[in-house]
Amino acid sequence: MSKHARRTLPVASKLKLGIILSSLIMAAEVAGGLLANSLALLADAGHVFVDIIALSLSWYGIRQAERPASHTMTFGYHRIGVLIAIVNTLSIFGIAVFIFYEAVQRLQQTPEINSPLMLAVAAVGLAVNLFVASWLRREQKTNINVRSAFWHALGDALASIGVIVGAVIIMLTGLVAADPIISIVIGLIIVLAAWSIFRDGLRVLLEASPKQIDVRRLIKDIGQIPGVKGVHDIHVWSITPELHAMSCHILIDGPSASKAARIREQTEGLLRRYNIEHTTLQMEYEQCRANDIFCKMTAFRDEETKPTKD
Repeated sequence: MSKHARRTLPVASKLKLGIILSSLIMAAEVAGGLLANSLALLADAGHVFVDIIALSLSWYGIRQAERPASHTMTFGYHRIGVLIAIVNTLSIFGIAVFIFYEAVQRLQQTPEINSPLMLAVAAVGLAVNLFVASWLRREQKTNINVRSAFWHALGDALASIGVIVGAVIIMLTGLVAADPIISIVIGLIIVLAAWSIFRDGLRVLLEASPKQIDVRRLIKDIGQIPGVKGVHDIHVWSITPELHAMSCHILIDGPSASKAARIREQTEGLLRRYNIEHTTLQMEYEQCRANDIFCKMTAFRDEETKPTKD
């Protein structure tokens, strides 16, 4: 394939290739870890599994974003990927617990390890992970979804380097304890990567404000737009970790339609700088009932229409 063809390959296709290559490396490391009796290789295979999830979610997110919303799914299908991420991270935590338990057992009674095979498999894994990272390097500068997969691939390359270092230590010194020690380090990397995915998924499901958006600063910036007297009933949330939305009421200093349109246009431009594209802005020139900055949401009760007893 020519250099020009690689550059023009769609992002989804690049992610798909990364998934295939990472899956092959995971299978090779599982087989190599069992044959070489290396827990470090098996731990690195668990880390590759985390990367496969990250690549898969990035690919899935790009594909699902292309699906149109409907009358039954007005926000589209973006959050399916978030649910999958949360379920997968629970299994990743289980893998990490197994690695820690097995490492402690091996520190107490170290087995024989085939360090040359361990070194060979880790070297292949390093080469593939560096290839995947370089494959995504260009797109990660402009796509936050791809950027996550890019850094996961780089992290796995570092884990492969750790396995290589462990294999060299065993070959030169015979210190087989290096294998479970490096396994613990890789296990910690797995936990950190999985926890990051799990935390971001929970924040989305809890409708929390995006962590990279300072809502207090956002309110202040909107209030500095000429003609704006106040901001209230503001809600900022994420549909996915990369797709943010906001709704609010903006109190303006007059009922002019042209002024309201100008303020709306300026506000939407400001929100784009905060990476907020989906907005619902209600312009008001008289204070409404919901005048708190963060309005308390309650279920609607049509009590005023009920007949009263004499």
